Amino acid sequence: MLRRLKLKRPLLGRVLLLSAFAAFALPLFAQNASPATAKPAPPRDLTGIWEPIRGLEGIQPNGANNMPADGKPEHDLHLTPYGRELAKTHKSSNGPDEVPPSEENDPAHACEPMGFPRQNLFEVRATEFMQTPTQMVLLYTFNRIWRVIWTDGRPLQKDPDPRWYGYSVGKWTDDYTFVAQSNGTDERTWLDNAGRPHSEDLRVEEVFHRVDQDHMELTMTIDDPKVYEKPWVALNKLQFRLKPANTELVEMMCSPSELNEYNRRHATRGAIKK
Repeated sequence: MLRRLKLKRPLLGRVLLLSAFAAFALPLFAQNASPATAKPAPPRDLTGIWEPIRGLEGIQPNGANNMPADGKPEHDLHLTPYGRELAKTHKSSNGPDEVPPSEENDPAHACEPMGFPRQNLFEVRATEFMQTPTQMVLLYTFNRIWRVIWTDGRPLQKDPDPRWYGYSVGKWTDDYTFVAQSNGTDERTWLDNAGRPHSEDLRVEEVFHRVDQDHMELTMTIDDPKVYEKPWVALNKLQFRLKPANTELVEMMCSPSELNEYNRRHATRGAIKK
């Protein structure tokens, strides 16, 4: 799995170094979109290819960007008793409780569907938004997945059959803010790369706010009372910039053969087989 290798040791340090450089070299979001120079956004329009301004904030190797699995008290998600038991069954090779790659059971790392909302919480790269009179369609770079958010006024299904990417409906709450609600996700998927669990009762809210012509923010809230004692914010105004319309989305596919080769070489933590 080509892109996954770039997050693992020993290349992680290289990724962090490049990200640190990017954070220094790129202008701050507020400076880059100063009111004096920013062009106004077209109303009720997210059409285009959007990319996280800071790459590592989109990759999210250690869990949701706003709540990483780093062991800090402020990032404790307050699992319910059921949630704690469910979390014990998830063996991730990332985070404070990581296991060697050969012992992990991340379904996405076995080329199973990553699902939603993890599609927004791991390897978020350039994403194309397309609008029709009845849909908002998102085309993701990672795994070349598409997702549909219905905008025709239908409600969320009350008791849907679970699907990998769930069911989503959305509407404009003002000229520059689009809000999507999702449910019906398959609980076999993980929320993020740290192995956070969820149940079929999961509800997800996404708030896409277009700041100006070239900038957008995404806030995403997780609400799963069966697993977590209270809702929590996974993404807090994650910043995106608009890319040129002729940008081509690259291929980032899960490859079982590359996954097997990676696990062969990194069968135990810190060991590389020749």
